[in-house]
Amino acid sequence: MSAVRAGLGRLGVAAPVAAVVLLGILVAVAAPGLLAPGDPLAVSPAEGFRPPSLAHPFGTDESGRDVLTRVIHGAAASAGIGLAATAIGVGLGLVLGFASGLGPRVVDAALSRIIEVLYALPTLVMALLFVAVLGPGPRSSILAIGLATAPGYARMIRARVRQVVRSDYVAYARHEETSAPRILVRHIVPNTVWPLVAMITLGVGQAIVWVSALSFLGLGAEPPSPEWGSMLNAGRVYIGSAWWMTLFPGLAIVVTATALTVLGRRLSKGVAA
Repeated sequence: MSAVRAGLGRLGVAAPVAAVVLLGILVAVAAPGLLAPGDPLAVSPAEGFRPPSLAHPFGTDESGRDVLTRVIHGAAASAGIGLAATAIGVGLGLVLGFASGLGPRVVDAALSRIIEVLYALPTLVMALLFVAVLGPGPRSSILAIGLATAPGYARMIRARVRQVVRSDYVAYARHEETSAPRILVRHIVPNTVWPLVAMITLGVGQAIVWVSALSFLGLGAEPPSPEWGSMLNAGRVYIGSAWWMTLFPGLAIVVTATALTVLGRRLSKGVAA
């Protein structure tokens, strides 16, 4: 019992900490100059490979660029691309999920088979396939991750739509001869979309990890762009002598994804309650 209480206590502390972390990331995305007024692309060869110090808390890279400045400015690229990719995935998932959940049986059967086949493929593998077709670059990464995550969202939305359609309140609304568009707007859409907010929050964290993975493989943002995955790719060559070049961008990815996961789980518990 004490272990359970301790676990609940830790969860209670984790949520506010995650909210504070995400607030800081939002500030870094919206106004990185407030946290790091320097230029993330400014080079200073004489300052190259400086270890962490008071002047450079995260050290410098091979060109003398301040790693802390680049990590803060990179939040806009990494988190922004993750948000955009999630928006594409959720948008396509809504279209496919509602079409399958509300459409005729033939449409539902056809879309369900397509969604299940695509969902069975690992997301990163699908993203790599899309990037191979679209070509490397940040825009391709956004589209690739968005298209790759759409089947998962569509699957969840379809299941939720069919659950809501069979609910008692929708049956009562039909019994009262409420029009189909009114039932859709007042009952089906709100009760389908709102419970998915927690899953979307989790999805943003996953999208940031996948976008960073594409950049690490050289298929996303290219150096010297201050994007976390790109910074990891550039720092891996010097990991033996300049470990800070990979440590701090990697920590930024892990901390951001963890904070979003904690917040998403808290939201899911709130929705379930």
